[in-house]
Amino acid sequence: MGELIHIVDSLENKVSKLLHRLDVLQGTNQKLANELTALRETQLNISKEAADWEERYNSLKLASSMLGSNTDKTEAKLKINTLIRELDHCIAQLSE
Repeated sequence: MGELIHIVDSLENKVSKLLHRLDVLQGTNQKLANELTALRETQLNISKEAADWEERYNSLKLASSMLGSNTDKTEAKLKINTLIRELDHCIAQLSE
């Protein structure tokens, strides 16, 4: 009978340790999930900022190409023609 009590106590001890470990791991998991969410938001903000800077760079490049050499002027004209075609397409879609 004493051996049975010892086995039950041992099992209770092990279950208690497992429950404690479960609590610790759940806390760690929640902390990591929060950190992951924050990092994803940061990554999204950085991506938006990079896209914004790329747009600014392209605008500046286009503006400087209008002042530059003939090859730059050709590139600027092509870009303007592309923009005009896009506007025409938008107008056509609005007309429908």
